[in-house]
Amino acid sequence: MSTAAAHPFDDEDVIDSLTVGRRIRQLRLDRGMTLEAVAGELGRAISQVSLIENGKRELKLGELQRLARILGTTVDELLTQEPPSRRAALEIALERAQRGPLFQSLGLDPLPIRKSLSDDAIETILALHDELGRLHRERAATPEEARRANAELRREQRRRGNHFPELEAIAADLLGAVGHEGGPLSQRVASELARHLGFTLHYVADLPPTTRSVTDHANGRIYLPVRQTSDPRSALLQALAAHVLGKQEPRDYAELLRQRVETNYLAGALLIPERSAVEFLTAAKTKRELSVEDLRDAFAVSYETAAHRFTNLATEHLGIPVHFLKVHESGAISKAYENDGALFPTDALGAVEGQVVCRYWSARQVFDVEDRFSPYHQYTDKPNGTYWCTSSIQSTGNGSFSVSVGTPFVNVKWFRGRDTPVRRASTCPDPSCCRRPPAELAARWEDAAWPSARLHSSLLAAMPTGTFTGVDLTEVYEFLEAHAPE
Repeated sequence: MSTAAAHPFDDEDVIDSLTVGRRIRQLRLDRGMTLEAVAGELGRAISQVSLIENGKRELKLGELQRLARILGTTVDELLTQEPPSRRAALEIALERAQRGPLFQSLGLDPLPIRKSLSDDAIETILALHDELGRLHRERAATPEEARRANAELRREQRRRGNHFPELEAIAADLLGAVGHEGGPLSQRVASELARHLGFTLHYVADLPPTTRSVTDHANGRIYLPVRQTSDPRSALLQALAAHVLGKQEPRDYAELLRQRVETNYLAGALLIPERSAVEFLTAAKTKRELSVEDLRDAFAVSYETAAHRFTNLATEHLGIPVHFLKVHESGAISKAYENDGALFPTDALGAVEGQVVCRYWSARQVFDVEDRFSPYHQYTDKPNGTYWCTSSIQSTGNGSFSVSVGTPFVNVKWFRGRDTPVRRASTCPDPSCCRRPPAELAARWEDAAWPSARLHSSLLAAMPTGTFTGVDLTEVYEFLEAHAPE
């Protein structure tokens, strides 16, 4: 689902800022200059120069040029990737390790990097960190393989701004081929698209329960369920998308997840065509009336589809960074995406799926609202800034989920719902925010309560065997044999 500007929290950017910062410090010391002297010539506070040297503040090109002149060097020299010394390389590696999800999952305070911390001590810490990482990877069961692959795919989506121009072009060509000129995609046009691609549609009552549809390439048939619990166009368009993109049985979890992202993206681009949607959203932005609900209603899709599609287009065409969350009523994340710096909870492998969202975020607060038909808007003060979110609840056979779209405070001026008085504060991942009970409450009840936990079946389950998708192929092949034309 993802192509835009690099994200300020990408690993590559952190490496750059750390290396540049250490190089600036080394050059300053080599020239016998104090922090105060550099700060004075740069026109910045001493604390700001200290942040630059510690790799905690990104530099603009103008600042790099001024620093290069102050230090008697060139911008190219400042941006050299090679650390200025062995000590600097060790400090950079330690800083990177402490900023990573594995170290943060340990709940340890970061170790201050001082001159008194010897090279041997840093090397020992780094060796221990690497060994912990190796053990995590070695002991990770198959589900963790999928989680790692999903985390990598999410990073790519962030880098691309969740916009795939190549898939948008395919969608535009397909819609043009059936004469669709924009606006909502009707069930009739979706069926015409299937015929254009050489398929007939067959609605059956005995579709294998592990499938949403079954495509028979030999006979040019697509089988769909008679009774559909969601938008009937969705399963059809996903099947057509997989055919158009030439998807085969995936070889690993990374390929499986990429296939799902690309087929879902292409299906969404057919349901909400890019040109029409951008025209609609641009007009709404001009009026400062951006709304996921309006996008949903204009194209006759589900709220989740509209929210997904908004993330595809918001950064690329509107210049607005956003985040998306689908959260189960238990608080666990089902889907997530961000390119706006929203800090989702992660495990040691960097995965967010299955992690529990702060109870003060909009994605959780919306479940406490009596009126579930009206949009819910909320500002949330988080450790890295204030965010505005709009959330809606959808009910499924697997329970209720909230679907949320949010953006940093600076962009809220473009959205309807910005005048909401609802505001919450969250200090997560600090355990005292909402995960650790207040001391007084814990003292009263910790020895007097024993809750019986509802054990999720997934707790002990491995990923499906046989195929990466979990589809029962025996069942599918028997189904096709039974339904194949004579």
